[in-house]
Amino acid sequence: MKKNIIYNGDCTEILTKKIEENSIDLVFADPPYNLSGNGLHWKGNKTGGDWFMVNEEWDKMTAPEYMQFTRKWIAGCHKALKNNGAIYIACSYHNIGEVMIVLKQLDYKINNIITWYKTNAMPNMTRRVFTHATEFVIWAVKGSGWTFNYEKIKEINPEKQKDGTDKQMRDFWEMPLVQGKERLRGEDGKALHPTQKPEEMLKRIIIASSNEGDVVLDPFMGSGTTAFVAQKYGRNFIGIEREKKYVEATKKRLGL
Repeated sequence: MKKNIIYNGDCTEILTKKIEENSIDLVFADPPYNLSGNGLHWKGNKTGGDWFMVNEEWDKMTAPEYMQFTRKWIAGCHKALKNNGAIYIACSYHNIGEVMIVLKQLDYKINNIITWYKTNAMPNMTRRVFTHATEFVIWAVKGSGWTFNYEKIKEINPEKQKDGTDKQMRDFWEMPLVQGKERLRGEDGKALHPTQKPEEMLKRIIIASSNEGDVVLDPFMGSGTTAFVAQKYGRNFIGIEREKKYVEATKKRLGL
């Protein structure tokens, strides 16, 4: 099986055809949340510039289609994961129900549901609900004997005890949406990928649930953050991405 490679195509097909069974130590997945469709935007926003809601064709499915899609890609990851492997799945209130149902049907143990508090969350345009400022990352494990590098996670925890010593990391992570130099941008200056995840998030996940030399799989590679961080910390990676422009951007980011 090839490692340190990015496949361009449908993850449900590539997981079956290209990835060996019981070969992956860790999966991080940031699937479509299925919330596109209305094309909302806010030009001239004073706090963060022009803002556009995610509105991509790959993020538009009916509810039954989305449930079937969720079953298929998680089943593919399940087949690829080792029997002591871990899977982290990014989600929001839009799709956490579907993800949890499928994981439980496959007999995964849910270790944590991490809450990501976005310190620079997008504004509330409708003024009819509380401003959405959180997303979630489900951490589930297959079988027993999973990896959790407890001491290393304490070391990198930005929160410290009052005396300055290391502190246990909680399942509530405060970090901003990707901005500045970390944000990949297209030729028009806009964000290249609408849901680019912070490097800090992947750093915590990869250090916590894998070891050097392990294989980390991302079935929705997007802007390549998983591969970038895996490479930085001595892990192997396999990425799958349907959109050619994101594959090219990731290869450039990784120097491939």
